[in-house]
Amino acid sequence: MAIQTFVARREQLLQETRQHFVADASRALEELGSLVQDRLSKLMGEAALSRDMQDRRDAWTAYQQERAAWINGTLQDWKEALQPAAPKPKREVEGALELVATDVADNRILASRLALGVLERAGAEYNDLLVRIKHLQGTQELDSDDILRPEAIFLLMVERWVKVGLSREAWYLVNDVGQELWTERLKQAYASCNAFLINQGVLPTIELADRISRVPAAAGRSGDSSTPTAPSLSSSGSTGDLSGEPGAANPGQGHHPVSRYGLGMASAFEETRILTTSTPMARTRSRALGVMGQIKGLLAGSGRVDFETKGQRTLSPALVAAMAVHSVAGSVRSVGGSDRSADATVVEDFGPAGVARASADLRRHATALKSAAETQGEKAVIEIVALMFQAILQEDRIPPGIRVWFARLQMPVLRVALAEPDFFGTLDHPARQLIDRMGSCVMGFDASVINGSALETEVKRIVQVIEQYPETGKRVYQLVYDEFQKFLAQFLTGRSSTQKVVSVAQQVEQKQTLTIRYTIEVRNMLKDLPVREEIRQFLFKIWAEVLAIAAVRKGPQHEETLALKKLASDLVWAASAKPNRSDRARVIRDLPSLLQKLRTGMTLLGLTQADQDAYIKTVSNTLADAFASKTKAIPGEQIAAMAERLARLEEFVSGDGAGDLPLDAQSIEVMLGLDASNIDVVTDGGSKPTASMLAWARQLQVGSWFTLDHNGRESQVQFVWRSEHKHLNLFASSDGRSYLIQARRLAAYLQAGLLLPQEQEALTVRATRDALTKLSANPERLLG
Repeated sequence: MAIQTFVARREQLLQETRQHFVADASRALEELGSLVQDRLSKLMGEAALSRDMQDRRDAWTAYQQERAAWINGTLQDWKEALQPAAPKPKREVEGALELVATDVADNRILASRLALGVLERAGAEYNDLLVRIKHLQGTQELDSDDILRPEAIFLLMVERWVKVGLSREAWYLVNDVGQELWTERLKQAYASCNAFLINQGVLPTIELADRISRVPAAAGRSGDSSTPTAPSLSSSGSTGDLSGEPGAANPGQGHHPVSRYGLGMASAFEETRILTTSTPMARTRSRALGVMGQIKGLLAGSGRVDFETKGQRTLSPALVAAMAVHSVAGSVRSVGGSDRSADATVVEDFGPAGVARASADLRRHATALKSAAETQGEKAVIEIVALMFQAILQEDRIPPGIRVWFARLQMPVLRVALAEPDFFGTLDHPARQLIDRMGSCVMGFDASVINGSALETEVKRIVQVIEQYPETGKRVYQLVYDEFQKFLAQFLTGRSSTQKVVSVAQQVEQKQTLTIRYTIEVRNMLKDLPVREEIRQFLFKIWAEVLAIAAVRKGPQHEETLALKKLASDLVWAASAKPNRSDRARVIRDLPSLLQKLRTGMTLLGLTQADQDAYIKTVSNTLADAFASKTKAIPGEQIAAMAERLARLEEFVSGDGAGDLPLDAQSIEVMLGLDASNIDVVTDGGSKPTASMLAWARQLQVGSWFTLDHNGRESQVQFVWRSEHKHLNLFASSDGRSYLIQARRLAAYLQAGLLLPQEQEALTVRATRDALTKLSANPERLLG
């Protein structure tokens, strides 16, 4: 009887804990329902592509209809999950794989993403609860569908969302508000459950041994259905302290450290972890930081360099004097190695031989400086910088002429590295950023293209500016780095072919941005007017885009554009109720002209004759209905105010949109009346990009080189331009082709490996790694 009472008490505690958890989750779900409503309503008023705005309207409408069904259905599913589950049929083969339907896998991935966020913040409370629950159950692990698991409770919620007819695309629109809410509420729920169990005497203190899962040894033997023996009870027959460990009455218990999730959920969980825990840019930066950490540790060893020192370090007098001598020597020699004099004609060698001589000169200077250095730290820094520049000069993807100019930077960079510890302590030092940026931009050019070009001239100018201000530290590098960024934006789009493509792309984005803005403004103007839905939709979907194209082609205040704007207010008035005869006569008189102007606008948009006929029929039917309408007419002053506002539309609109446009070369030519034959618009390839890939796409730097695989053909391309609102990206190949890629498609190409960076590491990071390799093979050279 005592054992039965004890077991019953444990079962009661387990059930009450789960009920307590579901109650907390249910309150959070009601709160989530309101947050989802607010988010969808807010999205309705934000700028977006016309297609995205339609999706948002559909999501908002569907949620109004199904909100109660989703919430109530989820609550019911959670309550049913509290009931004891029916025994599951045993698989013939333990661990056999199951085929999981695509919809099921998608639901699990959505649930896993939410679960990941919760576990990152509530992991400690959740783990403590797992220990207490497994202690009460006497099991090794919770079932994969146990309602206490975040992925289990979220899976039921997501499945119910889909069952009631809400789309996964709509879920993505509101997922972030759900993530924030659940992370906080479930953390509180797990803490509350732990407090409840502690009050009941269940493991008030969790020791390390308690965190090791325990299972009966018999449970692992085939055919043994025995259950664990209950812990000893107090003499009174009560359950006693439930925090006690099972003792001698259960000698068969052992440790089993392996955790086993249900196969489908585990796979989705791990896939989500891989996709969301690290972006490609973050992984690249992490590897770079690893290299910097190694070099920093090397310099900090034995007190060589004090990285805690703030500001400029004081160098030994002998080294200062030696650097002055070698800086002057470097400046009076030609970059190719010949001596300069006031009367001599200098022949500069920018070929491979010039690179070799420059490398030898730098090595000689470094050796002399190490001899003059008085501290281990100074010697180490000199050697590492010398090895870095040797690696840079051996980078054969950089044209020789540019490498010769890079060689001139060794002494100025050495001065900075000696004086400023953060040169080796951060990736963001402007001297590193400058060399990396210049290097990444020139790697795709051969010597014949670079020599004598504006890019080479700019590199030369930057080096000379740095040499002129040796005592300014990082400030001069930051200054010329900012100047180089501005130069690069102009240089990459300066070629005639590229200029033309950029002009087209800018107009495409301008047109799309204006369409979004006009749609929002027209929607705001009509919200309080009794306008038929057919006219509203025509103005939102068609006429806003007509106005945008007219504004791009002719200008927003051109007479033709103004006439099209006025036509919108004329249409609203014509489609309103006409209670008096004079108004009806006016509509009849002006109707042919009105319809012809509508056709002119739709022709500007590039609509086919059939599409124009369909819209004209809809408008005509709506105008005919207005004659018989008994509703109140729209006051003339409201129509006049709308007309004035339309005429000055650009003064009222703001914001921008994002996403893919239905673009190709033909649609560009139709919209803008421009030749787009030399533009390859990348419209297909890749899969739906993840958030991390979208972030990576936004972080790409103009000037970088890539390998593009488009339509089965690989090309070496340079990223030459990004539009103002970052919707469009332009890549140019050496054979004169231009590739216009929208932001989401760019992320999809990166995700699919169809667009690969030609540099996996920045130039100075590779050079630092090379220096580490050489020092590892020959460590005595660090101080020798």
